[in-house]
Amino acid sequence: MAERIALFATAARGTEDLLADELKELGARRIRQDRGGVRFMATLDEALMVALWSRIAMRVLYPLGAFESHGAEGLYEAAASIPWEEHLTPDTTFAVDATLKDSEHSHSGFVALKVKDAIVDRMRDVEGARPDVSTRDPDVRVVAHLARETLSLSLDLCGEPLHRRGYRVRPTEAPLKETLAAALLRAASYTGEEAVVDPMCGSGTLLIEAGLIARRRAPGLNRDFAVERWPGLGTRARELLTDMRADARRNERKVEVALLGFDKDPEALEAASRNVRAAKLSEEIQLAEGDATKLPPLPERGGLLITNPPYGDRIGGSGGQKGMKSFYYKLGESLRVPGWRVWVLSGNPAFESAFHARPWAKRDMWNGPIACTLLGYRAPGGGGEPRTGAGSEAPLGLPHEPADVAPVRPQHEGEEDG
Repeated sequence: MAERIALFATAARGTEDLLADELKELGARRIRQDRGGVRFMATLDEALMVALWSRIAMRVLYPLGAFESHGAEGLYEAAASIPWEEHLTPDTTFAVDATLKDSEHSHSGFVALKVKDAIVDRMRDVEGARPDVSTRDPDVRVVAHLARETLSLSLDLCGEPLHRRGYRVRPTEAPLKETLAAALLRAASYTGEEAVVDPMCGSGTLLIEAGLIARRRAPGLNRDFAVERWPGLGTRARELLTDMRADARRNERKVEVALLGFDKDPEALEAASRNVRAAKLSEEIQLAEGDATKLPPLPERGGLLITNPPYGDRIGGSGGQKGMKSFYYKLGESLRVPGWRVWVLSGNPAFESAFHARPWAKRDMWNGPIACTLLGYRAPGGGGEPRTGAGSEAPLGLPHEPADVAPVRPQHEGEEDG
């Protein structure tokens, strides 16, 4: 990968523009937004910088091609046409992940099986031996996406999805994905220079992502990437990543702002506490029991109040949607604090009117399969405005203007559920 090649970074729907901006800051070239992700050009070191530093991307894919495919034989023939011997050896383990969209096939496992068969048969024919499949920890992860009759095949540079930072040791019900939480913070222009409060912190994901930004810690710092084990690129990738990780550790800084989380559920607070410890942010993040509708006094300097309130009637109890509206109304009374701008991810259409304040910013986003709206409210009485920019903190050059890129477009609309 000495020359720049076309890559595809997947993202939750509604965050593609945020990812595109982040990729520009990370040195990517010829950036083009697509449904469910962003296409771009990068060399090996630039691609590794994206893997290490991107907070929003869920996967970084190396597209191998897109083929018209009909029936089971079409799947097999398309996959068998790829020169897998350039990417695998008989000693390499691999796995195939498959997703479907409007396909004649109803089971992703069947598509994955046909692609797997084609890979091992070609490797046996060319190399005289076949590689083994490892579903738990493969050296090479092949990603297949079948949209109608178009089969897209890619290699995943990262292996495990990038939202798996490694700190979520205790989830709660319907936790927010780490990559989506980082996208919310970027949409709110959070740079780590101001205080953050989450009055319904749940398992603590928003606060931890804010802490990583404030600390200037690379989100992929404490994980390995699949490309480090690729037969052709592994040695060079490990060398580059060793230097990048060392630079990232040297560039971390002390957090100088308050990061506060509240929740009325003791089990949620216990989960958040364990996750904060796993993220090594116990000194930076303070957690306490508290009711979001009766928020305790906040630091007078102001900052960012950001939260992901319940969408259904769990809070409303027997009151159903009426109970939810009452809950949202109380939030509107409690969260409008002078000096604190408010950003809320809402999955309930009743939220905006019940909150009884006019947002100055709105964007449609998806939390997994749930259509949501991110709403931004200015701080009452002024103050608490964000610092300019929302950088990724990586020590890179100026961003490059986007331009057209070759039409390689594996569409992984289901990635937000991965």
